[in-house]
Amino acid sequence: MSDSQEDLKMVKPRGLSGNVAIAVFVIAFFCVVFAFFSASWIVSDSRITGAKFDRLGLWTHCFRSLPDPNDEYIRRFFAGCRWIFDPFTKGYDQIRGYLVPGFLVVTEFFYTLTFIGTIFGAVLILLFFLFFTPEHKRFVELTLIIGATLVGAGVSAALAVIVFALFGNRDNWMPGHANNFFGWSFGVAIGSIFALLISGGLFLVETNVQEKKRRQMKESQARFEMEQETKA
Repeated sequence: MSDSQEDLKMVKPRGLSGNVAIAVFVIAFFCVVFAFFSASWIVSDSRITGAKFDRLGLWTHCFRSLPDPNDEYIRRFFAGCRWIFDPFTKGYDQIRGYLVPGFLVVTEFFYTLTFIGTIFGAVLILLFFLFFTPEHKRFVELTLIIGATLVGAGVSAALAVIVFALFGNRDNWMPGHANNFFGWSFGVAIGSIFALLISGGLFLVETNVQEKKRRQMKESQARFEMEQETKA
């Protein structure tokens, strides 16, 4: 066995930061999935009778009785929950511009990046947890990639939440503006920001810790070899 392999064998197991990072990521993963697919980013006050709007998410809108904004005679109404790309409801595609304004497209874009980054991070974390230990040659590189991926996903989530917070509950968009408020899905999206950033930061800490351990082991091995040469 070579000296370098012996050095790696001497590296201690994963640090506390790596183990805590996995636990925090589990929270982040479920937050991202729930926020991405749920339909409660904005909700209407359920106590209001006759409200036209019910709730909406990134990809689903729910209405109690929404008049077609393109029909000046108000002959068509939309009720129930529908996917924004619903191909089966007549006239629904014609109001897509109303349902999905520019700011919502931006929100969807950044949170989709968050979702993709989270899924990619989950695959890497499975490798980290099941197959990689600090003795592997690429362990440090793996933790660095995971940390950078999760921090990037967290930043993307923050951008999505900020854009939605600024424009999501504005007047002259969803009916009943005064009785609408940000729902639990939006709160979960906010939580995903902190969970992703904390988890990613802890993976970067683990990267730094393992790099220091490897340097210390190499320095210790070098001193040992020098002492052996001196004795010889």
